[in-house]
Amino acid sequence: MSDAERTTADRRRARTGRVTTAYLLTCAAIGVAAGVLLWGAAWFSSALFAVFPFISVALAGIWLLPATVALRLLERPFAGILVGVISGLVAFPFIGAAVWWAFMAELAFLVTLYRFWRTWQYYAGAVFVGVLYPILAAESFDLWAMPWGVLLGFFALTLASCVAGVGLGILVADRLRATGVAALARRRA
Repeated sequence: MSDAERTTADRRRARTGRVTTAYLLTCAAIGVAAGVLLWGAAWFSSALFAVFPFISVALAGIWLLPATVALRLLERPFAGILVGVISGLVAFPFIGAAVWWAFMAELAFLVTLYRFWRTWQYYAGAVFVGVLYPILAAESFDLWAMPWGVLLGFFALTLASCVAGVGLGILVADRLRATGVAALARRRA
């Protein structure tokens, strides 16, 4: 590779890898809006858990929404986690949950080292967390004491919620992108 080609490649890498003000402000806007949504959803889900624990997992997909919007809109590494941290700070008592769900949304891209940004990756992450979450929360819900039919229904409800949350996130991000939102913050090919 010649010096001129190397310089051009270095400039391109610097341009696509920089953390710009536009990127940070876009993540902040998504994170604050999502934090308000998650704050309300978390309290509502907590109240549901006290009365109808089974139904509270129908809101699990909402936790994937902010990171999905950020990842789909910006297509940049760690955008989902940054939005998860910001939304968690807004919904402060739930910061751990916000970051955990954001990491789960980002995982399908991290595995490929952010080389690909395909729609199926978003849904693969949703399916993964839709199966993993009930297993990790089994003791809270006393899952293993439930009859098999109820247990399968619980898994199906969680999975459907996660897939729906990701689908909604993709829809929102695509609509925002179509209007030109975050054009300066987006990854450039």
